[in-house]
Amino acid sequence: MALSSVSVTVPSGTLLALVGESGSGKTTLLRCFNRMVDPDRGVITIGGVDVRTVDAVTLRRRIGYVPQNGGLLPHWTVLRNVGVVPTLIGSDDPDAAARIALDRCGLSAERFGARFPHELSGGQRQRVALARALAASQNVLLLDESFSALDAISRHELIEAFHALRSSLGFTAVLVTHDIAEAARLADQIAVMRASRIEQCAPLATLLLAPATPYVRELLERAQASAQTLVQP
Repeated sequence: MALSSVSVTVPSGTLLALVGESGSGKTTLLRCFNRMVDPDRGVITIGGVDVRTVDAVTLRRRIGYVPQNGGLLPHWTVLRNVGVVPTLIGSDDPDAAARIALDRCGLSAERFGARFPHELSGGQRQRVALARALAASQNVLLLDESFSALDAISRHELIEAFHALRSSLGFTAVLVTHDIAEAARLADQIAVMRASRIEQCAPLATLLLAPATPYVRELLERAQASAQTLVQP
């Protein structure tokens, strides 16, 4: 999927949600930030540094990434999964870093640390994936439909836990989601994508009051018609 004339800024400490129909380019744009996709042209900077000047492996260890299915290694324990990045970057005590991250994400290392991913619920696996993304004190997180595969109760609980976690830690995040209500709950800005372009990028209030294109208007009207409550964070 190509991107066309995409330009977006995510201020430090804020969350940008990328929304739009399947195939609109959301995940492609997300993966440009950690060089899972390298664009043919254009510049992507994080903290003022062009990401293409940084070794891709080193870059990915600095940026937390939470895919839809969690991406946990099935033959590793929870504690080892969470401690993988602290281990790779040479932290003095990777297990301690993993324990702190698990605790922040609502899981006790004493209770869950020795378990394997298949012994967890879907919501617990995503909490482990979120803990892994934060265990090395990453201040930028990329989330690709990270809450979408969960049942309604687990999803609500994890979204609320994530919102509280971001409020306390202040990290910057980019979230890909199909759910406008989820974007409304979590995001400072919402970028509406269609056909590889950004149709509008603005806070929810601006999107509701002054949609820039018919597609943005239709997307929000559909969300409201389906009984989704659009509440600003």
